[in-house]
Amino acid sequence: MRIHILGICGTFMGGLAILARALGHDVTGSDANVYPPMSTLLEQQGISLTQGYDPQQLNPAPDLVIIGNAMSRGNPCVEAVLENNIPYVSGPQWLHDFILRDRWVIAVAGTHGKTTTSGMVAWILESCGMAPGFVIGGVPGNFDVSARLGDSPFFVIEADEYDSAFFDKRSKFVHYCPRTLVLNNLEFDHADIFDDLNAVKKQFHHLLRIVPGKGKVIWPEQDHNLRHVIGMGCWSEQETTGPQGQWLAQKSCPDASRWTVKLNNEVVAEVEWGLVGEHNMHNGLMAIAAARHIGITPQDAAKALNEFVNARRRLELRGTVNGIEVYDDFAHHPTAILATLSALRSKIGGTRRILAVLEPRSNTMKLGVSKNELAPSLARADEVFLFQPSHIPWQVSDVAEACVQPVQWSADITHLVAMIMKSVKPGDVILVMSNGGFEGIHQKLLDSLSTLQAVK
Repeated sequence: MRIHILGICGTFMGGLAILARALGHDVTGSDANVYPPMSTLLEQQGISLTQGYDPQQLNPAPDLVIIGNAMSRGNPCVEAVLENNIPYVSGPQWLHDFILRDRWVIAVAGTHGKTTTSGMVAWILESCGMAPGFVIGGVPGNFDVSARLGDSPFFVIEADEYDSAFFDKRSKFVHYCPRTLVLNNLEFDHADIFDDLNAVKKQFHHLLRIVPGKGKVIWPEQDHNLRHVIGMGCWSEQETTGPQGQWLAQKSCPDASRWTVKLNNEVVAEVEWGLVGEHNMHNGLMAIAAARHIGITPQDAAKALNEFVNARRRLELRGTVNGIEVYDDFAHHPTAILATLSALRSKIGGTRRILAVLEPRSNTMKLGVSKNELAPSLARADEVFLFQPSHIPWQVSDVAEACVQPVQWSADITHLVAMIMKSVKPGDVILVMSNGGFEGIHQKLLDSLSTLQAVK
């Protein structure tokens, strides 16, 4: 088939393009912003890209158009597809119909940790010779692509609760037909499409409804929101993690870079890896439990995790100048911010200062839904620097006033960098948190630190 993809440069849609090409289809696509690294990756796969949405790209008409969830009515290509009766489908629906229907799907859902946990599961399977297919919302460090067909019945997918398309408002994950379902956690997020927490719970319950009876749902028993979702009805086998569950992870050192795995109160494996933080230990435990469902022993799974490399932008060290480290993290929700800061604090100890730099960029954050939780989530930082985006209906100065530690803020990146340079000292750690590019602030900081050192 000749398939054209609208919104192709997003991680998910780009992954679908790679899978469609691997199936032998002639694939083209367009996006508002065509730029590396996704554009380079797609072009290497023989996929031609168009900048923008001029309807001429649909002439002659493709056999099928896959429409990304960023597209809406009024988009020139969307209007042309509808006007000319060109067959179209959402990305998740295409994935189900052409790839997932006959596979053993291991889906990882939850508010936090989906990309990391999916990457862990994919790597465990790969390391154990299973050659899985996968679609992950980032490039796992042990692989060089975010999606592949694989060469076995097993397919790992990051199961996102965001909606599927402008014409299909169900969560993406409802299309994924998992046999093994990991539910990491559940909080209110995506305030741009969900009215409240109950609306999110409803979608998670729809996901539970499509897991077969002999399938497995793995979830943390101490998560009250997930407990409520399970209580709405679950028809599948269950395994739980936590003090009252079948699975338990116990850290062997303060930063959780070493930990033991217990199954039914017996130690069955030990992990010693390059990651830190209790949140990653939790993710790892979920991955080990999921792998066991398809026949991989906890010992073999733990051995694989010892070699696991996380996706970029997960507490990623971007550079060190004069003993000052600059880290980058995707954290964009108060819970994730707290977990990341806690992990970093456990890694560096209590004597070095952490300077936290935050851009409130996610749709939920922009709406101000989590505004009152930001100051407490930043408590592990010694000093805080906040960026004030334009066109959001609230002021970061409100968060600054609620913080107990020194806080500065600015609506200008250059000014914000200058503020940080005035405060930073040798041995400090700068942690940048955003789910976007943050106008390249990481490199600006490293460049300024080098200049500062040269001046000194």
